[in-house]
Amino acid sequence: MTTSATPPGTTAPPGPTAPALPPVVAEERWREQLAELRRREKAATRELDAIAAQRRRLPMVRMPEYTLVGAEGPVRLVDVFAGRSQLITYHHMWSPGAQWQCGGCTGFTSQYTRLDFLDTYDARFVVVTQGEIGEALAYREKVGNRMEWYSTAGSSFGADVDAPPGGGFAVNVFLRDGDTVYRTWHTTGRGTEQLSHTFALIDLLPWGRQEPWQDSPAGWPRNETYEGWLDSPDIARLYGPGDGVAEQR
Repeated sequence: MTTSATPPGTTAPPGPTAPALPPVVAEERWREQLAELRRREKAATRELDAIAAQRRRLPMVRMPEYTLVGAEGPVRLVDVFAGRSQLITYHHMWSPGAQWQCGGCTGFTSQYTRLDFLDTYDARFVVVTQGEIGEALAYREKVGNRMEWYSTAGSSFGADVDAPPGGGFAVNVFLRDGDTVYRTWHTTGRGTEQLSHTFALIDLLPWGRQEPWQDSPAGWPRNETYEGWLDSPDIARLYGPGDGVAEQR
């Protein structure tokens, strides 16, 4: 049995009017154009497979020994692997003493709440920041972050892997052979998007990201770049323990 939210004899209020809509066609025509798009999507998937294959064949660089600082104190880089052979580090931008850190980094890392699947692949994912560890861990709690954080404030590690103090965000991948660590891959900027589910989901939507740099039909809604992104206070409000809300008032 189904029920209606609108009482009998009344008319439901009109919903919001869309600023622009795709053209409406018969299903047969829609399926034809979907099949045409699917060919490009499959070609892109095969290209990504080829890129991943090339990535697996990259040479690597031997790293010197580094000491970072975690929640329990100083820790060697090789021990950050926690016994695993592979390590992914996300390098979180950091401004010492700031109430809110980079909104892009905060929102990006908020996605990573369940990483146990990496255990099967002999791998680990952690966040590294130039921030002092006490300040970094306090911020992690404020925004509801869940993965392990490490500080490279007293080490040249961040700068040596293209994430220096005052610099941008980055992703690095390392491989451990015994007590020797090698750097195998690095990216920054939009190269990190493949690690995110947010952009993948938004790009499926008819209106996409709605940012001015994107190729969209005339009349499509547009915002300023980054306008639709959640900022750090938003992440704290959604996922933090509550003190993030209080600090916004």
